Amino acid sequence: MSISRQAIVEALSTVIEPDLKKDIVSLHLVKILDVKDQIIQLEVKVSNPAMHSKMRMREAVVFAIERTLGKEFKVECDVIPISGDERHGELRKVLPGVKHIIAVASGKGGVGKSTVSANLAAGMARRGYKVGLLDADIYGPSAPTMFDLTYDKPRVIDVDGKSMLEPIEQYGVKVLSIGFFAEVNQAAVWRGPMATKALNQLVNDAHWGPLDYLFLDLPPGTGDIHLSIVQSIPLDGVVLVSTPQTVALADARKGAYMFRMPAINIPMVGMIENMAWFTPEELPDNKYYLFGKDGAMHLAEELEVPFLGPLPLIQGIREAGDSGRPAIMQEGTQAVHYLNTILDNFEREMRMLPFRKKNKEAVTTDQP
Repeated sequence: MSISRQAIVEALSTVIEPDLKKDIVSLHLVKILDVKDQIIQLEVKVSNPAMHSKMRMREAVVFAIERTLGKEFKVECDVIPISGDERHGELRKVLPGVKHIIAVASGKGGVGKSTVSANLAAGMARRGYKVGLLDADIYGPSAPTMFDLTYDKPRVIDVDGKSMLEPIEQYGVKVLSIGFFAEVNQAAVWRGPMATKALNQLVNDAHWGPLDYLFLDLPPGTGDIHLSIVQSIPLDGVVLVSTPQTVALADARKGAYMFRMPAINIPMVGMIENMAWFTPEELPDNKYYLFGKDGAMHLAEELEVPFLGPLPLIQGIREAGDSGRPAIMQEGTQAVHYLNTILDNFEREMRMLPFRKKNKEAVTTDQP
C-alpha cells in the first residue's frame, strides 16, 4: 500500500507545536525525508530543545499518522530543536524581536563574567548594533553599578493594552536588572522558584523591542536559574568566561558540559580568558601570570570551542566598571585593544554559528 506525501502532510497538519500554538506544517517544521515500503521517514523541529519536549512531539507525530493513515505504516521520526538562525518571527514565542540571545556564563564566581558581559554589550552597541543586557544574576546584580544606573528605576509603559517594563537605555544598551527593584544594600533572600519567577518577569513582562543582540549575564554555577533560562528562553549561544586558574577551569568545564547535555544542547560561541596576566605600568614589557598561564585557551582547545581571546588584569577595567562606564568606552587605552580583539572574534564566530554543528559530540552527565 502506497501513500502520497500530500496525505502525510494533511495528517501532520493536526499536530500543534506546544510553544508556538500553531500546527507544525504551517510553521514549516516538517521535512519528509523518504516514503518507501510502508516506512515514513520524517524530520520535525521543535521550539523547546528539552528531551521531554522532543519525546512528546515524536509521540504526537506517530499518533497523528496512525490515526489518519493506519497502523500499517512505520514512522521513523527524528525530532531536532529549531536552530538559532531560524528562531525569528513566529518561530520564537519568547522575545520575537530579538535576533540573537547570548548567555554569558561561568562556572565559578569572581572571574569577571559581569565585567565581560557589560563590555560585550557596550562594545557591540558602539559597533552599531541594537543591544540589550539582562542582568540575570538575581543574587548579585552588577549591571546597575557598571552602567551608572544604581539609583534609576525602569518605567512601566502601555504596549498594546498591556503594562510592561521599559528597559533603561545607557550607552546605547537597553538594561534590565533585578537590582533596579531593590535598595542598594538589600539582599535578595529568595528560594529558587522565587528567583526563577522574577527572572521570567524581566524577560516576558519587559518591552525590549527589536534587538540584534540580547546578552544574559548569568549567575555562577549550574542551578535553578540556569535550568529555567534554557527551558524558557531560546538561547542562540553561550560565551564562557574563566580565569586561567585551575579551580576556575574545573567549574568552567562543568558549565560547558551542562550546556552540552542532550536535553539542553546550546552551542558555545567561544571562551574568554579573563585576568590572563598582569603588566605593571612601570614595566610595560613584563607579563606576570598570577593565576596561571593559558588555562582557558587550553580548555577551549580541549572542548573544541573557539577561543575569543585573553583579557589581562588591567586596573583601568576595574576602575571603569566601578565608575559606571565600561572600559570599552575609554578610547585609546590598553583595555580597549584587547576588548576590540574579543569583539572581532565574537562577531566572526556569530557569523559562523549557523554553519557549525550544534554539538559535535553530545555528552552525558557522567563526564569526568
